[in-house]
Parts: sequence; C-alpha cells; structure tokens
Amino acid sequence: MHFPTMKLPTPFAALMGTFLSLMIPVSAATLEVDKARSKIQVDAKATGHAFSGLLTDYTVKASGDSAKLKPEALELNWKFNDLKTADDGRDAEMIKWLGGGTPKGSFKFVKFWTDKAGVDHAAGTLTIHGVAKTVYFPFTVKKDGEWVTASGTAELDYKDFGLPVVRAMLVMTVDPKLVIHFQVVGKVK
Repeated sequence: MHFPTMKLPTPFAALMGTFLSLMIPVSAATLEVDKARSKIQVDAKATGHAFSGLLTDYTVKASGDSAKLKPEALELNWKFNDLKTADDGRDAEMIKWLGGGTPKGSFKFVKFWTDKAGVDHAAGTLTIHGVAKTVYFPFTVKKDGEWVTASGTAELDYKDFGLPVVRAMLVMTVDPKLVIHFQVVGKVK
C-alpha cells in the first residue's frame, strides 16, 4: 500500500516541529544529596518518655524539575541498623522486634500535587518489615544558590506494617504512632 506524501507549508512545518519538541520530556535534573546537611529522624512516644532515632546512613536517588522545584522521582533505601536512638540496648531491641538480622526499609515516590491552599503534597510507597503501604505527606522545596532543600513530616502507625505493639516490663508501651521528619539537602546536577 502506498500513502501519498503531504507537503506542509514551511511556517506550519516549523510550528509543528516546535509543538512536537515541547511534547518531548526534558530530562530531569538529579539531586546529589549531602548527608552531612541532611537529616531523617523518627520520633516516638513511650510510657513516661519520648525518644528519637536518627538515620545515619542511607542511599537516595532524587530527580525533578530544577526550575519549578517539582519532584519527579525519589528512591530512599536504608538498613534499620543505621537508625540510632542514642541507646544501644533500645537499638538492639528494635532490630529483634523487626525480625533480627539486617532489616531494611525503603520509600519510593509515586506522585505529587498541590492542594487548593497551595500546599505541596507527595505520596509514596513505604516498605517496612516486608509490608508496603502508601503514605501521604506535605512537603516544601526551597533553593538557595546551588543548594536545594526538601523537607516535610509524615506520620505512620507501625502496626500497619505487621509489627506488634512494643511493650517492656509490663508497664511501658511504645505508641504505634510515629512521626518522621526529613530534610534532604543537595546540589542539582
């Protein structure tokens, strides 16, 4: 079968070429994370006290539109052995509670939107203890020179990940509601 060739007027062809080039996605800029400037912290409440854990090591891959400061992709992976609460005994008990060995966790960005009030939100898949759940949270992204800072707070219930309520000495309980604060800082590449 033969299809006739259609000649387009030069200005129209140029306009179509420009339109098509706008439809081709521009490659996203990547964020080279500076762990010394970044912080990922988990806050917990227990009977009679509260404590925090600081994630001391992790891998992160992030990319987005550097002009509009909008995320396109983010993957965060860690080992719970790198979540330190400033109490070695509590850290060891946490690893046992998670099943022992070197338990891992991950977060993968799924989508981003801005609500009617102008607040940016993200959704992603959080995997802990082999259970994946979608989490939603507000966040901000700011740029200062070559540095970009993404920060926010997410809440979760560790029971949603198949983990039992933490109890010690029959009187102390760790509240299943945890709060995660993050501030990821890096340079756009």
